[in-house]
Amino acid sequence: MTAHRVPQAIIDFYTSAINEADRLCVPADGVLEMVRTQELLRRHLPPAPASVLDVGGGPGTHARWLSEDGYRVHLVDPVPRHIAEAASAGCSVELGDARDLSAQDDSYDVVLLLGPLYHLVDPADRRAALAEARRVVRPGGLIAAAGINRYASLFEHTAFAHLDRPSLQDGIGRILATGSHDGRKGFTEAHFHTGPELEAEMCEAGLTDTRVYGIEGPTWALLKATEQHTGESLVASRMFASALAAARMAEPYPDLLAASSHLLAVGCH
Repeated sequence: MTAHRVPQAIIDFYTSAINEADRLCVPADGVLEMVRTQELLRRHLPPAPASVLDVGGGPGTHARWLSEDGYRVHLVDPVPRHIAEAASAGCSVELGDARDLSAQDDSYDVVLLLGPLYHLVDPADRRAALAEARRVVRPGGLIAAAGINRYASLFEHTAFAHLDRPSLQDGIGRILATGSHDGRKGFTEAHFHTGPELEAEMCEAGLTDTRVYGIEGPTWALLKATEQHTGESLVASRMFASALAAARMAEPYPDLLAASSHLLAVGCH
């Protein structure tokens, strides 16, 4: 039995407050995150049929396309609803915790941590999750970890036209200053990374050849704002195509990491 306990607030949030299966396939900024995550991972993944451990894989959104690409995917997640939904994604599934994986040492070619790190607010827990990922990936294998950008809330709540409220300014100000979201409204308690911080955590875990990417690039909030205030989907629009182009063009410029909603760090055992 795991020695760790996932906070009930996280289980409740993903069970009844949000449908995670829709997040990356309905709103334009979510689709942008999905498209960019796919292209960044495909750039670094070994050829199929390599084995992939999808830790914190949610309802199987990424496991599904990875399986379709020919990878052998096993998904671990702490939320029972997600395990039930992921069972149809073409992968094997397991209820579990990123800090205490059941996998054997050196047993996977790739380990994905596309959800756990921002839910692990204690740095020791993030270190434990990365150490477990390194333990179960084969020497030379790939570890990819996602983080929520520390500055994402500033852009998001501007897009929602909420930021004129002094009380919200106080909350966003605390996130900007500390990286900590208190979980009182809108999301669970969470840690939001800067790019250098996420890279440092990967390096401290003993990973090499590390790099951090801005997933959505600098114009994702324009998509969110336009959809919010027009009520029309932008997924097939020229604005979406432009935002995708901007994300790709921004890659060589580390200063633009701060403008993405999510970060993707890659490194090798």
